[in-house]
Amino acid sequence: MALAKLKIDTTEARLTDVDVPQGAAWSNAVRADALERVRQMGLPTKRDEYWKYTDPTSLTATDTPDAALFVNDEGPLFADVDRVKIVFVDGVFDAHASDDLSAEGVEIERLADAMATDIHWAKELYGVLEARGQKPVERPLATLNTALATDGIVIRVTGKASKPINFIYLHKDVSSDAILHNLVKVEAGAEVTLLETGPAAARFSKQLEVEVGEGGKFNHVRAQGRDHERRAVTHCFARIAANSTFKSFTLTFNGVLTRNECILEIVGDDAIAHVAGICVGDGKDFHHDDTVFVTHDALNGESRQVFKKVLRNGATGVFQGKILVKEGAQKTDGYQISQSLLLDDDSQFLAKPELEIYADDVACSHGSTSGAIDETALFYLRSRGISHDEARNLLTLSFLAEALEEIEDEGLAEDLRDRLEGWLKRHR
Repeated sequence: MALAKLKIDTTEARLTDVDVPQGAAWSNAVRADALERVRQMGLPTKRDEYWKYTDPTSLTATDTPDAALFVNDEGPLFADVDRVKIVFVDGVFDAHASDDLSAEGVEIERLADAMATDIHWAKELYGVLEARGQKPVERPLATLNTALATDGIVIRVTGKASKPINFIYLHKDVSSDAILHNLVKVEAGAEVTLLETGPAAARFSKQLEVEVGEGGKFNHVRAQGRDHERRAVTHCFARIAANSTFKSFTLTFNGVLTRNECILEIVGDDAIAHVAGICVGDGKDFHHDDTVFVTHDALNGESRQVFKKVLRNGATGVFQGKILVKEGAQKTDGYQISQSLLLDDDSQFLAKPELEIYADDVACSHGSTSGAIDETALFYLRSRGISHDEARNLLTLSFLAEALEEIEDEGLAEDLRDRLEGWLKRHR
């Protein structure tokens, strides 16, 4: 079917005179294929089903909207964690600010170096999971990232990583437009924790492709923000093998527009996939969208989607989540919950939970709620001598607790909890 004129015009305007990075023959072929797929799909518009709640115009525009720099008066996240720090400034790797790219149990390289090598394991992963994730829902912004990503990191985990790896994204140019693509290959029985922090750029496109081998473990904790005017679209594609574990958690502060997509494919028996998130937004310019698609294609799979949003002063939150259970994926246990806490009458939460099941021996559930602070609970705390603001903050943190519990490392969870408390105190 012919693309609508708006999609054609948007796509051609964005792709005019694009500078496609060059590398080895295989990487050039992957990028060329991705560019052609973008043209065939067309970039998204608000008329597309999976973009009806979120306007992608600023993400697809040729010109990057400016974003004022934000002065963060807090210390860096995870400062007390012994970690490998990998720093990007406006989407460009900063070797001087980064640690040595070596740690026990992992092999770390820059994406550009991997893509310039004729024979490299990245060939089996770069753009592969993204291409698999285009059905049944097309995700052209992910394909655009595959075609145009200018930097990134590739990680091969061969054992239990001796320390977490921390991608730190710094924003220093008001008009920066960063496109990063990271790869993580967790070998059988290996284990790694990946941390991501920082706003990155005025406009940020970031993609993560993860393959978790049999018996492997991948833990991911990400904090986005806190620039007020930034725009970001992120994609995480993961393929999860037998007896392996994938867990991802995202905390989002501030921003004009954030769209986080997570596409998980459980392909091995007895695998676990958890994805969770918290966003806190203040103001009519805040718009946050979590879009998740989990496919069960094996026996005894377990998946959890836990998303909580706190919105005030006209902020908007979106959740689109789907669990697809394929024929033969018996004993699947799929859980999905999306909830919002609206701190005023002007904010809104738009939810689209979905189940699609083709197996008859499964336990799948989904739920979505939206509401205000419980006045009875608030009155109880006030009657015990707690101030109104402090009582409201306690109830808000209690509301967010289920999502924070998805973080395995208690130290990381506590650090994020402290940041949430700080945000609530500043936004009384």
